[in-house]
Amino acid sequence: MAVTFRGGIYVEEHKNTRKYQIERMPAPAKVRILLSQHIGAPCKPVVVVGNNVGQGQKIGDIENGFGCPVHASVSGRIVDITEKHIEIENDYENRIFPDIKPFEKRLPDTSFDEIVKIIREAGIAGLGGATFPTYAKLESAAGKVKHLFINCAECEPLVTVNHRLLLENPAAVINGTKILMKALGIRQSEIAVTDNKIDAVNKLETLTADSDLIKVRVLRTKYPQGDETQVVYALTGREVPAGKLPIDVECVVFNAETCAVVFNAFSKGMPLIERMVTVDGDCIKTPKNVMVPLGVSYQDLIDFCGGFKREPKKIINGGPMMGTAQLDLNAPVTKGTLAILAFSAKVAKEYGQPPACIRCGRCVESCPKRLMPLYLGMFAYAGKIDMCEKYDIMSCCECGACSYVCPGNLQLVHYIKEAKFKIREVKAENE
Repeated sequence: MAVTFRGGIYVEEHKNTRKYQIERMPAPAKVRILLSQHIGAPCKPVVVVGNNVGQGQKIGDIENGFGCPVHASVSGRIVDITEKHIEIENDYENRIFPDIKPFEKRLPDTSFDEIVKIIREAGIAGLGGATFPTYAKLESAAGKVKHLFINCAECEPLVTVNHRLLLENPAAVINGTKILMKALGIRQSEIAVTDNKIDAVNKLETLTADSDLIKVRVLRTKYPQGDETQVVYALTGREVPAGKLPIDVECVVFNAETCAVVFNAFSKGMPLIERMVTVDGDCIKTPKNVMVPLGVSYQDLIDFCGGFKREPKKIINGGPMMGTAQLDLNAPVTKGTLAILAFSAKVAKEYGQPPACIRCGRCVESCPKRLMPLYLGMFAYAGKIDMCEKYDIMSCCECGACSYVCPGNLQLVHYIKEAKFKIREVKAENE
């Protein structure tokens, strides 16, 4: 029986690429590796212009504090370094950096500190979109959690890369899960998959049938089921308190692709230098699921998918519900790039001057956080930051369910995001 959470909405899935196998994109002549790809401080370059680098070589790191290193996704020569990026000219030799080697110890003999160090040095961050450094999540969860959940809800419309991962390389997800279990000292974990991916559920159940370590759980297909707090509620019935994390209710959640990358770091020694991206939308000539070297431009990725078949009105990095509009197609793919979607004016949802709220209550019914989006939007639009805080605006996960169901097309999430930004600004000034 599929489990779920209170609230949420049902959206048109448009999973057009669910049957398209992941294609590997050859790296172009140049890649630009951003020095800030995670929650935390930006990296400092550890190379200089003119250096020759190998694939997987560390090129930027955090000296002190919270963050992740970044690595070369191609072999070649460093041709430009700025405060924001490092540009590498591809030599097309695919030379692996000599220090890239598989981890040789058996997992039962591996310590928590060793696992954390490998994950940290591999630059692994949450690949579901949040880009929270994985090593830091492990450190904060150690000794505090009893439940480990692997999230493959993938509830955003159009995006299908995690679905394809479970079909094409489920063993990597399972083995990565075992590494995280070892680190946290947890004897059983659960992989959560929505019921629109029954083929993936069946494959996972077959592979885990002889083991008590990993259990496959089925979630009802609903948005935003992929939010980690909703995963926790659906599987345990525990609500994560406002302002808290799953760790505060003895749970921790990792994305399925993150698990696969963790396994890759141990089995091959390769850091996070590529990720899977869904490229879709009515303007894309040949929609695909693509394994993309980090640093590839959006334009190069779109060209790999045949280019545009019509003029796009809107380009989105991420899913259509929570993604961000992009103005520059020269921007590079990063660890947080889940999808690139291109929509024509006919398909893109356009907002004009919003009408007055009709108090229908649909946004309240759909809110998975049990907030009052109509009031949050109204106070945010009016600049009443104190009232926004009173109505617990910081608990909003910005899923977009309220905007989606609003019959007046109110830009609720847009207003809420702006108000949250102002609140953070004020707090930073007062610290």
